[in-house]
Amino acid sequence: MSWSLPAQGLNLLLSGLQEAQLDLRALLHLLGCAPDVNGQAAWPFAQRIAGEVLVQDAGHARRVALSIACLLLALLSLLVSLFWRRTRYGLWVGAVAILLLAPWPDAHLLLAPAVPTSLHTSPNGFAAEGIVRGQAVYQQYCLRCHGADGRGEGVDAAQLPMWPPTLNGSLLWKRLEGELFWRVRHGMADRAGRSTMPGFAEQLSDAQVWDVLDYLQAHASGQMLQESGAWTYPVRMPDASVLCRQGLRHSLRSLAGQRLRVAVDGSNADLPDDPRLVTVHAGVPVSDPECQANSAALTTSLSLVLGLSASQLPGQQMLVDRDGWLRARGQPGRGGWSADDLVCRAGEATGVVAAVPANGDGLDGLIRRMDEEPVRLVRGGFVH
Repeated sequence: MSWSLPAQGLNLLLSGLQEAQLDLRALLHLLGCAPDVNGQAAWPFAQRIAGEVLVQDAGHARRVALSIACLLLALLSLLVSLFWRRTRYGLWVGAVAILLLAPWPDAHLLLAPAVPTSLHTSPNGFAAEGIVRGQAVYQQYCLRCHGADGRGEGVDAAQLPMWPPTLNGSLLWKRLEGELFWRVRHGMADRAGRSTMPGFAEQLSDAQVWDVLDYLQAHASGQMLQESGAWTYPVRMPDASVLCRQGLRHSLRSLAGQRLRVAVDGSNADLPDDPRLVTVHAGVPVSDPECQANSAALTTSLSLVLGLSASQLPGQQMLVDRDGWLRARGQPGRGGWSADDLVCRAGEATGVVAAVPANGDGLDGLIRRMDEEPVRLVRGGFVH
């Protein structure tokens, strides 16, 4: 009878493999075998662990886990043989037998093609200023092929060997961001070698490529929310500078560990402080705010991740969990918070948001749900 790797075991397996790759890269970088490429240590191999397959194929994940267990057991037997000489040969035979009987996974499932920047991560931190800069880059270099809406139907798209992919679906979340970075810089080709997307290494700096990738994710998040009514994949709160009471200046990212309520100017000006979360007012300044963010880039970024025009933004509220993920959206004119406002969930909902109490405040239930069901962003099968 076959068994499936429990979710916690799969997460442990993926985390271990991810850390192993990163540690190997760091060691090779220290030894001079993995030079810097585009500002970060390169992945020097033509293949990497295919984490995306481990997530999708339970049987393959099980074989990988068992094989790793067999390998560790064989290594333990060899280690014990160094100190227990009487049974040395028996331990050696046992180690060989374990390795021979291990259910080694298929190499074509275990490994995936890699590029030097496969393990690169964006240094931007999904900042509002970078998202706005990326929007300008997209409009100048990408719009004619990918279109204003990112669906790959720009005015020049028909001249390409194949239509560009839509940038509003799961592509931006399923691919490693370092591999997306490589594609933008070096382009893409079909199996016949014909260019399907030009590279922009000569036109764009590394920082501009990361900026446009942040913009694409923000834009796709808004399209996803408008089309499905939910953020199917986790979306970070765009980072920006905020000024809080006592003249303390922070970034939104530095407030991690606290829940945030982000209220955009308009009918939110009279929101009272709430001890359960930090209230951040964005846009038009209000009197005596707990925290105020006046950045025009932040309001532009919020328009993108919500899929709204600038005129639709006033009065919107968002709840951000302790890890910085956007989890709930409150719309103007809807009254108090309710279960329907939770638009980013941790997979299939297993709990039930508490009923709205008589005073109309369903915020307690949303906060409990956010705390009890944290979300994670998984790219290429690995947590980011």
